Amino acid sequence: MNGALSFEEFVGSRADALMRYAYVLTGDPHDAADLLQEALVRVRAAWPGVVNKREPEGYVRTTMARLHISIWRKRRRERLMPEPPERAYDDTALARADGDGGLWRALSGLPPKQRAVLVLRYYESLSDNEIAEVLGISRGTVRSQASRALDKLRTSWRPSVTNGSLR
Repeated sequence: MNGALSFEEFVGSRADALMRYAYVLTGDPHDAADLLQEALVRVRAAWPGVVNKREPEGYVRTTMARLHISIWRKRRRERLMPEPPERAYDDTALARADGDGGLWRALSGLPPKQRAVLVLRYYESLSDNEIAEVLGISRGTVRSQASRALDKLRTSWRPSVTNGSLR
């Protein structure tokens, strides 16, 4: 191999030193292990170009420092709140549907794509464009699958009725 180290040989010989460097950067052994692992994953992908450089360890250390700075910046933007800013949302219609096992049985009888479209639309409140992106289908397919699924549900499921009102 023309005297060049393989990635495995490099990691085997320099892992302890790189771990110490990661610890100095982070100040926490668990964060240091995560940082080193992420850096090595990224460097492994670029290894053919790295071994041609004179100092592969310097390349890894630079990668680690940049990753640490990136993580630090993300954490700095986070704002911890003593209480969640959201208030609970109480949807009585959803509670009725959750308590009605017939709806879930009817949903489970739908084809997977139709079931996924309805769950994403009505349970996750996603738009047609978002559903299309999540499922990797067109917006028109989302709309047609939703229409077919709702037609099937209308024929196979009726909400539970107790004392003249929907349960």
